[in-house]
Amino acid sequence: MSGDALYERLKAYEGRPAAVAGRGKDPVNLPMIRHWCEAMGDAHPAYAGPDAVAPPTMLQAWTMGGLSGHEDRSEAYGELLGLLDGAGYTSVVATDCEQEYLRPLRPGDEITFDAVVESVSPRKTTRLGTGHFVTTRMDVRAGGELAGTHRFRILKYAPAGRPPEPPERAAQQAQQAQQAQQKQPERPRRPRPVVNRDNAGFWEGVAAHRLLIQRCTACGTLRFPWLPGCNDCGAARWDTVEAGGEGTVHSYVVMHHPPFPAFDPPYAVGLIELAEGVRMISNVVGVPYDEVRIGMPVRLEFLRVDEELVLPVFRAGGGRDAVAEGER
Repeated sequence: MSGDALYERLKAYEGRPAAVAGRGKDPVNLPMIRHWCEAMGDAHPAYAGPDAVAPPTMLQAWTMGGLSGHEDRSEAYGELLGLLDGAGYTSVVATDCEQEYLRPLRPGDEITFDAVVESVSPRKTTRLGTGHFVTTRMDVRAGGELAGTHRFRILKYAPAGRPPEPPERAAQQAQQAQQAQQKQPERPRRPRPVVNRDNAGFWEGVAAHRLLIQRCTACGTLRFPWLPGCNDCGAARWDTVEAGGEGTVHSYVVMHHPPFPAFDPPYAVGLIELAEGVRMISNVVGVPYDEVRIGMPVRLEFLRVDEELVLPVFRAGGGRDAVAEGER
């Protein structure tokens, strides 16, 4: 199937439902709000107490299906993804989302939602590979009243170096695969971070081996990740302070799945609480993944991944002794 013919078939799914009559697995509730605020370090008083509301950015959380998934995905959306898979675009990455908040969500609100395939892009070539962007729009309702909209965009792609091939080149593909088995494959590059106008300064700092934290110039509150405005007072003006590099493991997960060619699972991903009081997510290095512990002291390092990319990581200080110290 030619690229143009495939795109015409993909475009036909625009406007078709992606989810119908979805229902949140739990009503809006205080325990989930509390866990979210603790994880995000958000102590705004509006999210606690008898008159609490849910943080607006939790909008998607109330519609998630969890590990067991939802049964409300439409047949049309499954067909669309199957068509992309069949064309060789078998990998997927979430790229960005947009949310609009129309009214606060309060404990006890029963959440329902519908979603539609809003757009499918022409074939695009990115650093990850070539594919199509698929955007869905979800309308979230509380008690039948529209509470917000959530646009979610994914890229269904063939990883760079493995572009989809038309069926008539199947024999050539088989020959290339056989040749590839006879030599050591080249390691794929790590995915690039999404850099935009709101976080460009952070990545410029990382490239210079500096970990910069935003500071509101109105109330002095530090915030991470970088945002266009202050969570505490709403002011838009800010400057930065440089992190000293000391921190502790506040929480962590060990990644086993899904595998990605640029990574070597299993590996530890930690939620690091910096000495300055903010938290960030990064890899924990310097000890085996199964020896990472909550409370473990860590120290900032900068890892040069390749000629273009530098990433902040956190090394467990003192190796095994540091692990033992963190467990006491």
